[in-house]
Amino acid sequence: MNRPPARDGLPQPQRRRAMLVVLTGLSMSVLDGTIANIALPTIARELCTDPANAVWVVNAYQLAVTISLLPFASLGELRGYRRVFVAGLALFTLGSLACALSGSLTTLVISRILQGFGGAGIMSVNTALLRFIYPADQLGRGVGINALVGSISAAIGPSVAARILSIASWQWLFAINVPLGVVALVFASRELPRTPLARHRFDWLSAALSASTFGALIIGIDNLRRLTAAVAFELAAAAVAGALFVWRQRVLAYPMLALGLFARPVFALSVVGSICSFTAQNLTFVSLPFFLEEVLGRSAVETGLLMTPWPMAVGFTAPIAGWLVDRRYPAGILGGIGLAVLSLGLVLVASQEAHAAVSRIAWWMAICGVGFGFFQSPNNRTILASAPREHAGSASVILASARLVGQTLGAALVGLIFTLTGARPGGIGHGATLALLVGAGFAAAGAVVSSLRLFGFRQAESGYRADQTRWRPAAKAFPGASPLHGFASRVSRPRLTLRVRLDHGAHPLTHLKRRWTI
Repeated sequence: MNRPPARDGLPQPQRRRAMLVVLTGLSMSVLDGTIANIALPTIARELCTDPANAVWVVNAYQLAVTISLLPFASLGELRGYRRVFVAGLALFTLGSLACALSGSLTTLVISRILQGFGGAGIMSVNTALLRFIYPADQLGRGVGINALVGSISAAIGPSVAARILSIASWQWLFAINVPLGVVALVFASRELPRTPLARHRFDWLSAALSASTFGALIIGIDNLRRLTAAVAFELAAAAVAGALFVWRQRVLAYPMLALGLFARPVFALSVVGSICSFTAQNLTFVSLPFFLEEVLGRSAVETGLLMTPWPMAVGFTAPIAGWLVDRRYPAGILGGIGLAVLSLGLVLVASQEAHAAVSRIAWWMAICGVGFGFFQSPNNRTILASAPREHAGSASVILASARLVGQTLGAALVGLIFTLTGARPGGIGHGATLALLVGAGFAAAGAVVSSLRLFGFRQAESGYRADQTRWRPAAKAFPGASPLHGFASRVSRPRLTLRVRLDHGAHPLTHLKRRWTI
């Protein structure tokens, strides 16, 4: 069914159905990134393969997602975010079926690659679709709900996997996605909004350079703990490919990745803050089980329960933070406070002694979750809202890439710390404690970065409102002006802003009062 492109959100009945589709796709792709870890020993045993080789069941999915995020986001701008989401969902569902029917490690890894490409299609446009599902003044609410579902999905992944494995074979970990995917596909083609299309060709060279950059970077970071020449070669290859990719984007009239977004300080600082937050999160999640068992003497069951308050607190605070940022509370304040609280919580957790009270540990974990949730929704909303709608795909993939890079860096740093501390007696416990403190340091650095956005709060709000009324940047209206000069001129010179809006057929008098009361 054809619908006109959504301009400022969908009407309420369709909005709920569209959001349900988006959240279903998100939860499936996030869950599938976590449930396979639990099943690795079972898969290795039943497929008669070495556990080291079985790890590729996880690595293949993550690598496929990483290298294809940006190309899929570019296709979303060219062919429509709805089409890419539907294609990704179909590919993910087909890959899930292939995984369930696999009888060897080779076919399972190939199926996981197919599933990863589908997951990338979903994740690359997931947040971009929120720009067209929700009205501009409710975008923070949508981002908060998105963060809530993503957090809960990541948290319950191990529990869901353990429950399925207790009553069925490992194939059902993937087969369960098939009926959910089919139902979501039926509604996705009908309910998701159509979006404006770009009028240029897909750049295959940029796609290849992007895949090479992110692929080599993720592999190099993941292998940091080995400290070998191969790691240096992988990181050098990522740097070279990245430099060529940036050069390619600068010479293209229509780049695959809108690098100009990083010229906006608020956008760049939000991305750096996101990397810091996810590095701190994964430093914690990877090292915490070792800390709880080796240092605090808790059992595996107690460890699982003690890690639960974090995602539960995120699920509670993320929608509240989204609501606050929609009410024009600065993301710099909300995010800075959130990461400062996360840093404090990690220090408190790391300071616990052996056999500390369960209730105290749970409270400190909940404090960490509150801080993380208070940062994520305002930060994600700022990244999306500070980018023009025509670059929503670039903003979405930058957001997803920041998460993946941060999580990979966090896991790699834990491996490096364990390598350096593991040789001496009690080294794993000392390493886990050190990893928590390093995570607190990344959270503190992110708090500082987030607070720096306060200096650009007025500019961020101006850019956000400009996008609501479809203004063109002053750099476009006056050739030769730099992007930053044009961005600032819309704030500091209202007369110039009024003229630009008149030139483009807007109705400035209806919004003039709002512009003067920023």
